[in-house]
Amino acid sequence: MVLALTVCGIVVALVVVGLFLFGLRRRLIQRSGGTFDCSLRWDVPERADASGKGWSYGVARYNGDSVEWYRVFSYAYRPRRVLERDRIEVAGRRLPEGEEELALLSDAVILTCVHRGTRLELAMSEDALTGFLAWLEAAPPGQRVNVA
Repeated sequence: MVLALTVCGIVVALVVVGLFLFGLRRRLIQRSGGTFDCSLRWDVPERADASGKGWSYGVARYNGDSVEWYRVFSYAYRPRRVLERDRIEVAGRRLPEGEEELALLSDAVILTCVHRGTRLELAMSEDALTGFLAWLEAAPPGQRVNVA
């Protein structure tokens, strides 16, 4: 009985510590500002796939001329993907369809992009999308901007 209670206590303590570390990591990522919730689907086919598969929840952060994308359910402090402003080509935007509506946040708009030859989709709120497109268009003079 004592052993079972001890094991349960350790499991509960580990879960609490794990949740605390998730929150601490997110707070550290957001500390410098310029963050927004952004789901990512990497290496998508030409035809839109409304199955909802492949989406990962994340937080994106502006960092100079790049956007760093972090997975929400990860303990890594380094970004999973880094998208350079001058390498992003916007191919279009659309609303979630079919099962995607369940896989993404309720107010999400999907932006289809090409980054260094890889087709990807970013899902974010309308406000975050407006900011993202403004950031893309605000490239320093001499840089190419590829916004459709």
